[in-house]
Amino acid sequence: MEALSAVMPMAINIGIDPEIFEIGGLEITWHGLFTALGVVVGVVMAGFLARRAGIDEDTVYNMALALVVGGIIGARAMYVLEHFGDFDDDPAEIFAIQTGGISIYGALIGGTLGAVAYAAWRRLPRWGMMADVAAIGAILGMAVGRVGCLINGDIFGKTTDWPIGLVYTHSDSPSWPRYSALDLAQHPVTVYEILGDLVIFALLLFVLRRFFKRDGMIFFSWAFLYAAMRFGVSFLRGTEIGGGPEMAGVWVGDDLVAGGLRVAQLIALAIMVVTPLAAVYVLTRRGPARAERRRLARAEPPAEPPAVEQESDSD
Repeated sequence: MEALSAVMPMAINIGIDPEIFEIGGLEITWHGLFTALGVVVGVVMAGFLARRAGIDEDTVYNMALALVVGGIIGARAMYVLEHFGDFDDDPAEIFAIQTGGISIYGALIGGTLGAVAYAAWRRLPRWGMMADVAAIGAILGMAVGRVGCLINGDIFGKTTDWPIGLVYTHSDSPSWPRYSALDLAQHPVTVYEILGDLVIFALLLFVLRRFFKRDGMIFFSWAFLYAAMRFGVSFLRGTEIGGGPEMAGVWVGDDLVAGGLRVAQLIALAIMVVTPLAAVYVLTRRGPARAERRRLARAEPPAEPPAVEQESDSD
């Protein structure tokens, strides 16, 4: 297989240590910091929109907590399943999420399941509206969280000779032994994803929110647009052949599984098929307000005719 290598006369250099500091053996990294910051930003944005929509603020924050916990568990679990062999030497690293290594689709699946489980447990109304505000908060939080990945260099792209190629010059960056040590630069796929997240955020907040009036449509739009963006960006993401640093100079896309596509792209295609179908179902079913009015009308007893006062005869 042909190697994708290039020696870069021009590049964007990032020489920041992925580790900010260490406390009691716990590493605080840029990845962990911006992941936490992204969660805070996303929850605050969702809370702000929920208040404007008339949703109880405590309900939003409780659901956000369930979403975040489910998202973190799902993100790490899917990453571990996809890279299980990397943890053979030290299984404890499975729980070292602060050092990096999460799956965004795992976060989406786990977060959605966590939020749905909480909503079902509490029997909450207006699921669609809460999903909409959560989607807008989530895409903004995802953009913030990806800044940590950009600093760390833990998302790999195909090598490139474009002037915007990234070169990580700090020896502790995961990208350094795979690229910079071999005078290679990579596509800034993390930058592409951050920009894509921000464009989707702007579309959801300033355009589609005014266009769609039915609850749940913003959520479906978010899922579809993000999947489409990741489908395209995944063509530029890369990993080493053979799974070892000795092959670091030979780069292709992530493992191809079907039709020249990667696992992430197949998931994206599935989402892009399912979300329009779900949106059509939501748009064509009876609105909840109308259905509720009909239910109440059937339950109410027929109104009795007003009593007529009879005039008494008086002598």
